[in-house]
Amino acid sequence: MNRTILLLSIVLMLNGLQGKSQVTVNNLRCEYLDNPLGIDEARPRFTWQLTSEKSGMSQTAYQLSVGRDQQEVAGGQGNSWKSDIVESSVIPAVYEGPELLPFTRYFWSVRVLNDEGQWSDWSQPAFFETGIMYPSGWKGSWISDGNGFDGNSIQVKQAPYFRKEFRAGKAIRSARAYIAVAGLYELYINGERVGDHRLDPMYTRYDRRNLYVTYDVTAQIKRGENAIGVVLGNGWYNHQSTAVWFFDRAPWRNRPAFCLDVHITYEDGSTETIVTDKSWRTSFGPLVFNSIYTAEHYDARLENKGWSSPDFDDKQWKDVLNRAAPSRQITAQALHPIRHTQEIPAKEMKRINDRTWLFDFGRNIAGVTRIKVAGEEGTVIRLEHGERLDSIGRLDMSNIDQHYRPTDDSDPFQTDIFILSGKGEDEFMPRFNYKGFQYVEVTSDRPLELSKENLTAYFMHSDVPASGNIHSSNETLNKIWQAGNAAYLSNLFGYPTDCPQREKNGWTGDAHIAIETGLYSFDGITVYEKWLADHRDEQQPNGVLPSIIPSNGWGYEWGNGPDWTSTIAIIPWNIYLFYGDSRLLERCYDNIKRYVDHIDESYPSGLTDWGLGDWVPVKSQSPKEFTSSTYFYVDALILAKAAKIFGKQADFEKYSTLAGKIRKAINDKYLNNETGVYGSGLQTEQSVALHWGLVPPGLEEKVAANLAKRVEADNRHIDVGLLGTKTILNALSENGYPQLAWEVASQETYPSWGWWIANGATTFYENWDIHAANDISMNHIMFGEINAWYYKGLGGIFPDEEHPGFKRVILKPNFVTGLDYFEASHEGPYGRIVSSWKKKGKVVEYKVSVPANSSALLYLNGKRITENNRALRENPLIEANQSGDGATVLALKAGEYVFEIR
Repeated sequence: MNRTILLLSIVLMLNGLQGKSQVTVNNLRCEYLDNPLGIDEARPRFTWQLTSEKSGMSQTAYQLSVGRDQQEVAGGQGNSWKSDIVESSVIPAVYEGPELLPFTRYFWSVRVLNDEGQWSDWSQPAFFETGIMYPSGWKGSWISDGNGFDGNSIQVKQAPYFRKEFRAGKAIRSARAYIAVAGLYELYINGERVGDHRLDPMYTRYDRRNLYVTYDVTAQIKRGENAIGVVLGNGWYNHQSTAVWFFDRAPWRNRPAFCLDVHITYEDGSTETIVTDKSWRTSFGPLVFNSIYTAEHYDARLENKGWSSPDFDDKQWKDVLNRAAPSRQITAQALHPIRHTQEIPAKEMKRINDRTWLFDFGRNIAGVTRIKVAGEEGTVIRLEHGERLDSIGRLDMSNIDQHYRPTDDSDPFQTDIFILSGKGEDEFMPRFNYKGFQYVEVTSDRPLELSKENLTAYFMHSDVPASGNIHSSNETLNKIWQAGNAAYLSNLFGYPTDCPQREKNGWTGDAHIAIETGLYSFDGITVYEKWLADHRDEQQPNGVLPSIIPSNGWGYEWGNGPDWTSTIAIIPWNIYLFYGDSRLLERCYDNIKRYVDHIDESYPSGLTDWGLGDWVPVKSQSPKEFTSSTYFYVDALILAKAAKIFGKQADFEKYSTLAGKIRKAINDKYLNNETGVYGSGLQTEQSVALHWGLVPPGLEEKVAANLAKRVEADNRHIDVGLLGTKTILNALSENGYPQLAWEVASQETYPSWGWWIANGATTFYENWDIHAANDISMNHIMFGEINAWYYKGLGGIFPDEEHPGFKRVILKPNFVTGLDYFEASHEGPYGRIVSSWKKKGKVVEYKVSVPANSSALLYLNGKRITENNRALRENPLIEANQSGDGATVLALKAGEYVFEIR
């Protein structure tokens, strides 16, 4: 501890001046989750936030207490680890105590020292619970109802059901279920489904890593007779549908299997573990077909009532088979799960005839529908899900089924099949599938009576907490932001996807273009850390990555290259910038290095044309070599910066030199130094050069002016593809043309984001042309950068590379003409950041919130700037300076501010 701080604390204490702390510690999280169960991380990370009634408050030191007794931890006396007093204002903190035990609940608390020498109270304890931790911790066997290696059981359509009865002879203190699955599952205990997750476990490269999930099942298990039930789905593990990516030929493909350990601790302290073994029984049931890609088929006549309850007669059920584990890595799933996040009633139902109905849910979503209906036994109902209607008002799937390659008519695309039992009202909702849709056309082979209430939709996605908000005086802007969020979430299922209907693939290019869109609006670190582990699983020894991740092997030969698979560098770097957490960057460091080295060895000139280029442009195509080489430069630069962070001086020098070489090669070939034009001067060429820092010092103004001229020549509309959408608005607003950027962003005629909204879009599309014959999924996130630009180009909220995680916030708002009001907020690691402005005649009122334990650098332009009707120098929390370009630079301490700019 700093000697000065220590002496100050002692003096204050001795003089009775310590008093009540002005700081409260709250929002404690471990591994970015609230009180997580079943984590395998040996050195978990801890984060917290501070609240203070006094502005300008910051943390100068902290101390952690970790232990197994909640009351002791609350008093700062954790018996597992009590850290030293750590002189730091930065989070996260990392556990550095003795080795954590598996299957153990640990409580933790933190106290902080503020900059006035006052210690806060110890926070209310939070907890985390370790999982299995080590392979030897598993007791159960992997079991299945079949072995796909015989070539037969992988073709079996019916989903397998499993059950086991057991007796708990004493009063129960606690119980945990640990379940690992190759495929998908639902877990039941005593007839009750456990948890609210969907599509668990998350998709991985199954022959290299599998995930398990932990549940607290204390409330489900009772003293006396109990039964456990498990139903398995195919997921991506046993992909029976046939499409252009050949997932039906995946090297891991097999009949689904699982391993389950249920740990019971009795009130007397004794323990028992119920495991998967040969005593389990298996049978088929009503789920007669399931495909993650297409749909599910359910025959209610085959339901086994009470199959997961005690005393069910399973004499007709069969023995299970022991199976080998699908991989050698069985690790904890520690991320925000997929859930049904919103129930959506039908907006409208149109009866076409007595056997056909069209339901409209009013918006495009990823998810499922639930039908409740009574009818004659054996009635076959088909539920076709799609995004648009044809010219006569019937469902049209021609924009989303083109990649499907069915071998017969038994597995129709996005079409659930439901057969009624005839025993009153039947109910069906897919367990192991999701779709992209707005409309559902329901057909029956016999007359039925249906109303709007018979069918309900559920929006599904990884349930990541919201961390940002945008609102403005422009309703189209608000709708674009909402549509972008809906598209982002519709494509987040434990990994970022391109679309929820025709592919569901983890396209790398789409994901790194949308990374800031995701991180400004959602707390997505857990999903991205999982997905970058998938990257590490997929990377070849020579550094090459596939274009879709996870992959069955498809994508190593097409679609990859630095313009797409730079996810390996760009996403860890952005996680570092947004969270101030270097763990993911460190874990990917060698992978980034292998990737950069491979490109360098393959393209020693510094120029590479490996990649897809500016995908789906409006009309103008920029040179692929230019954009791919730029991403090669970006990767090398990130690698150099990471090397510096981790103290790898030799690597820092090597890759800084490489980045300089690549930059020079690009400029030598594509930049006209006299005119300041890159290539043909297209929007993508000029904006890519500016945004990614290719432009030589002193030429930025000329290159930006040429970009502005080009945009004006294009009638202030975009003329870019995927890569250009990342750069066009940012390059304009950050290089002197924020008004022009706003004019481009606010267009409502083709081509523009507003054009989609004007034509009824509720999500982003795959093509600017809404009438395109191909590439026209209507729920795509690849053109989603505009949602991040709102935070940056209008709100001016940026992370600071020198103080990442918004420890110091950079604020550069732009008060553009055409907007009367704009507000952006972002919940960073230290708290809520707000940048909000409103025009009042010739005055702009600008409100700023800087959370406790952080600060901000605010850049403003104006002839006269005051704060809360007083001169800037009168506020002790503000330090004012001038920048080289004439802007007033204000260093702000934590607090609330209201500026008037004239």
